[in-house]
Amino acid sequence: MNIHEYQGKEILASYGVRVQRGIVANSPVEAVAAAKQLTTETGTSWYVVKAQIHAGGRGKGGGVKLAKGIDKVEAVASEIIGMQLVTPQTSAEGKTVHKVLIAEDVYYPGESETSEFYVSVLLNRATGRNMIMYSTEGGMDIEEVAEHTPHLIFTEEIDPAVGLQGFQARRIAFNLGVTGNAFKEMVKFIDSLYKAYIGSDASMFEINPVLKTSDNKILAVDAKVNIDDNALYRQKTYADMRDVREENPIEVEAKEVGLNYVDLDGTVGCMVNGAGLAMATMDLIKYAGFEPANFLDVGGTADAKRVETAFRIILKDPNVKAILINIFGGIVRCDRVAQGVVDAYKNMGDAIKVPIIVRLQGTNAEIAKELIDNSGMPILSAVQFQEAADQVQAALS
Repeated sequence: MNIHEYQGKEILASYGVRVQRGIVANSPVEAVAAAKQLTTETGTSWYVVKAQIHAGGRGKGGGVKLAKGIDKVEAVASEIIGMQLVTPQTSAEGKTVHKVLIAEDVYYPGESETSEFYVSVLLNRATGRNMIMYSTEGGMDIEEVAEHTPHLIFTEEIDPAVGLQGFQARRIAFNLGVTGNAFKEMVKFIDSLYKAYIGSDASMFEINPVLKTSDNKILAVDAKVNIDDNALYRQKTYADMRDVREENPIEVEAKEVGLNYVDLDGTVGCMVNGAGLAMATMDLIKYAGFEPANFLDVGGTADAKRVETAFRIILKDPNVKAILINIFGGIVRCDRVAQGVVDAYKNMGDAIKVPIIVRLQGTNAEIAKELIDNSGMPILSAVQFQEAADQVQAALS
């Protein structure tokens, strides 16, 4: 579950991480009130107005702007709130900005130059251990740094038996080149950041940039946070941070009815039972020369009601030109699935306007094929993988 920057900073602050302070606003009028309150609390006279959407690269799309004075805040907020913000991490349509974060200016002059760093905590799936990834090249896309200057990216793996050790936090601070009070601040920052990652059951904390201020403080200027969905049952406070307006509406609807659905960019809809078979089915579609429109796992039950619900979810995507149903009959018999498909097709009437290819394998697969072939419905049946691929190709050629 992705959360907004201001929510991520709330979590960080609760674990003792120093953050760029800010107040969220839902309208230009609220933005002005937030700026006044921020001045009272921090003394800042310049304000950073940040669009709050679930995507990075907001500044490149015009979603982060500086208001040089309280009299500029309303106009800047008006430009950002309601805009359709397109960034390198959004679709071509972008995302609507519903709220902004009014943040303090932390790039003030002082005894030393400011410096920006990149720090993230995430799981290294190759080793099964958490790791801290960091770089002196803060403020840049980490993908660009990895491609052009990979030697500037460091990693520190954490032993799950003992957790983050003091020498590791000190090594990170040393590699980032900070000294004096900034070194002590960075060690504390890394330790608190890792505690926030573990304590919130996050799958990622990305801080870009981490700022060394001109008076040698270390703080998080941004926060991109992803909370593990599987842990939300014990993280009720964080579960309430979910903003469904930022999520794909079809995926939200599918989740509410218990379907595992991920929207993709292709033209062939998939309905499969089992994640592994779903992945193989997507490969099958690509092998046939097309692209999958979705990942959809209906789970162990595939009765008429569930199949009909899955049909309706898939058909909400206007790009779908055909639907491939690929079911392995183990726990659920193929003939029951076939009957569910036929019944769902009858119930939906003219709502289905694209070819349907059904591949059933496993218990009673042959019976299921006969049931579909004799149903009188315009449904194409298959038993073998290659046969299903050929049917898809024929339907869309």
